[in-house]
Amino acid sequence: MTDKPCVGFHPHTESKITVWGFPPTELINHKGEVVKGNKPVNTAAFAIHFQLHQTRPDVNAVAHAHSLYGKTWSTLGRLLDPLTQDACAFYEDHVLFDDYTGVVLNIEEGKRIATTLEKKKAIILRNHGLLTVGNSVDEAAWWFITMERSCQAQLLAEAAGNPVLIEPEIARLTYSQIGSAPIGWLSFQPLYDMIVNQEPDLLS
Repeated sequence: MTDKPCVGFHPHTESKITVWGFPPTELINHKGEVVKGNKPVNTAAFAIHFQLHQTRPDVNAVAHAHSLYGKTWSTLGRLLDPLTQDACAFYEDHVLFDDYTGVVLNIEEGKRIATTLEKKKAIILRNHGLLTVGNSVDEAAWWFITMERSCQAQLLAEAAGNPVLIEPEIARLTYSQIGSAPIGWLSFQPLYDMIVNQEPDLLS
């Protein structure tokens, strides 16, 4: 499922959720070609998301956006350091796609991203932004949110001085405590409840 081209997130409700950028009455094939309907394809979304799902059958959800701190951090071409407890959720579980060739419109570029991700939960797309995956939408969304916040924290810490890294063995221990799929799902639940309370039409 992806968003339609040129449509913001706010108008989306459960009944309007689309599959690869299409409502249920619109279909595209594995090449991104329209086989039913006449709506435009979100080509970049298809090129990335489809290849990730093809390469990682264990992944049920992918979260990707050009968020402020994520895309800023991506310009440094670096992985996140274990500076905080939250950042340890990605310790040895995220990778860098160290290339930028423009908007991802080619399926082969999507394959390169999927191959680079391997079995990790997140990837930093250099000069582009963040992408996270999960067994559920809740999990993928939480990893994206907390990764964005971790980018913000590291940018602020490095602007203020020389941050002290968490020792590797402690970072690995912390990862084992907060980096699992069930914890990712659970961590999103307060946000989900808040969103549903603030946007009751979401589930219509």
